Amino acid sequence: MKLLGTLCLLALSALWVLCKPTQEKKDRIHHSKDLSDHHHDDSQGYQYDHEAFLGKEEAKTFDQLTPEESKERLGKIVNKIDKNKDNFITHEELQEWIKRSQNRYIYENVNKHWRDYDKNQDNRISWEEYKNTTYGYYAAAEEEFSDLEDKDTYRRMMKRDERRFKQADRDGDMIATREEFTAFLHPEESDYMKDLVVTETLEDMDKNGDGLVDVDEYISDMYSAENDEPEPDWVASERQQFLDVRDLNKDGKMDHSEVSYWILPSQYDPIDVESKHLIYESDKDKDEKLTKQEILDNWNMFVGSQATNYGEDLTRRHDEF
Repeated sequence: MKLLGTLCLLALSALWVLCKPTQEKKDRIHHSKDLSDHHHDDSQGYQYDHEAFLGKEEAKTFDQLTPEESKERLGKIVNKIDKNKDNFITHEELQEWIKRSQNRYIYENVNKHWRDYDKNQDNRISWEEYKNTTYGYYAAAEEEFSDLEDKDTYRRMMKRDERRFKQADRDGDMIATREEFTAFLHPEESDYMKDLVVTETLEDMDKNGDGLVDVDEYISDMYSAENDEPEPDWVASERQQFLDVRDLNKDGKMDHSEVSYWILPSQYDPIDVESKHLIYESDKDKDEKLTKQEILDNWNMFVGSQATNYGEDLTRRHDEF
């Protein structure tokens, strides 16, 4: 009995450690994120373009290179971007590269945890592998979580994980490829998962279980009063925002479509815009695609170096005077 108790305690500890991501609260509004912290003004320099094309961390590496080293590395990047090896970089290929550069942290996160879940090392992760790794002893128990005080919470978590796994699993075999597992862990980054993101958001905020979000539920998601203190001005402003902007049909609540309009409102795609911009500025023969030479001829827009940064610093100093 003592051994059994010890095993249960260890299983419970593992459960608390491994129970995962679908319950973590994130920023509700998934606007297309900025590609750079810099203002996009080519007359003042190309730092925005560098960070958009390379990602913020990789852009810092290029900033330390000589022009020769920077152009050499850029040439190797162009070879990677040209997926079909036709010696042209299309708008679609450039978009895909920028998306990967911007989402590098996501892919690194997936890679970091991949071995934890791929128990049989077949380079795929089944629902059973994920469930057993995440929920351990309780995943196989006949009465799931029955001895836990908050068992209903964990049951909901596992059901929600399973629903999300099914949605991410495009071929319906309940075995996730790396791409599908990425969509499972980071659904806000995959177009085909966005409706589920809306559903999960609504469920998180809907405290009374009526399938809708009223103004108090909307406010409680971002602010909780303590000791009957008066609400700050910004909370009153958010209440009015709910009435004027969020509640589109003016029935006092947000339904699924209104939540969707709120958290996924933007039709502006900065990756699409930046891809078109880089092509427009580098496409000498105006065939709406780029050769490797056209990119290298305009290398300082795509990547940085000590030389380009020095030039930008001089320009800024001149403007200051």
